[in-house]
Amino acid sequence: MEILIVEDEPEIAELLQRTLSREGFTCTVCGDGYRALQIFSDRKPDVIVLDWMLPGLDGLEVCARIRQKPGQKDPYILMLTAKGEEIDRIIGLSTGADDYLVKPFSPQELVARIRALLRRSLRHGGQSLVYKTTHFIVDVDQRTAQRQTSQELPELLDLTTLEFNLLATFISQPGRVWNRTQLIDKLWGDNFFGDERVVDTHVARLRKKIELDASNPTFVKTVISVGYKFEDTN
Repeated sequence: MEILIVEDEPEIAELLQRTLSREGFTCTVCGDGYRALQIFSDRKPDVIVLDWMLPGLDGLEVCARIRQKPGQKDPYILMLTAKGEEIDRIIGLSTGADDYLVKPFSPQELVARIRALLRRSLRHGGQSLVYKTTHFIVDVDQRTAQRQTSQELPELLDLTTLEFNLLATFISQPGRVWNRTQLIDKLWGDNFFGDERVVDTHVARLRKKIELDASNPTFVKTVISVGYKFEDTN
């Protein structure tokens, strides 16, 4: 597994690299946002440990740009920040980060968070798991999602890690109503910090990618005062 460490404080960057290398990860280190984007395009890391405050281009913008890159490998992103306010955590997660760690933190906690992220793609015990509905095919093992349109060949959906996990959660139990707390537990587990309304942000982004009309969704429907459910019966 390859990890990109984006941290502009040399002592912290060295500590992160030493800690993660000792755990068997291959690490690349850089200290600014523009260089991070270049390395991401060249090396396709599995995980990015991304500092919030960076020279030139801050961590939020780096995270947003990575999530917007079509056809690129979609890494897990763990954001680091010295800010502890709840609103900052909400902003970070809304931008597309998978997890959030506030400085100061222990190296052991960092390793535990990264391993928890990597386990998300293995939570089905390594068994091939494919969900199929009328319009969608979601392969959990291969991490691919396709939508069947009027065209002969299905369309490969360009989803972020969170969007994929959200769609897989919905499609695993069509018709089930999920409240925000249940979705948070599925997507973030015990690592979530912030307002549960961040779920609405990711649902809105998923709808833009899978619905013909995101303002009038056919598949991911709102259940007023409760949450969301997935339907694909036509």
